[in-house]
Amino acid sequence: MSEAQTTAGDAVVQLGFKDGYYIQEFGYDEDVDLDLRERIEDLTGNDLLDEEDQEVADAVLLWFRDGDGDLVDTLVDVQTTLDDGGVVWVLTPKAGRDGYVAPAEVQEAAPTAGLHVTTSARVSADWAATRLMPKRNI
Repeated sequence: MSEAQTTAGDAVVQLGFKDGYYIQEFGYDEDVDLDLRERIEDLTGNDLLDEEDQEVADAVLLWFRDGDGDLVDTLVDVQTTLDDGGVVWVLTPKAGRDGYVAPAEVQEAAPTAGLHVTTSARVSADWAATRLMPKRNI
């Protein structure tokens, strides 16, 4: 197992995903961490749902970069199929990477979108993750 695969495996544990979970992915592009995606699919036993799927999701994985549009609007949109008690993981490029988004931007956007920041996780060499939960689940 490569170092990248080990990191991706550890990240899946940090994200709290479990066997049988349905994870809907938004913001997929050529720069996403493919090892992390593969580990999530291996752990859950399900392919990641894409932006067009209408299935109820246990969690959302949102890849978001500077220039991807309005974060508040995006956060509202990604909750459409999120199950009660589900979480949104916002993955942003780390400092110094193309598309970097300051953590303060996520923290400011979350409440306006009806979410609150609960934790962050190191998920890969290039991506940082912030866990958001709907306010009704406080």
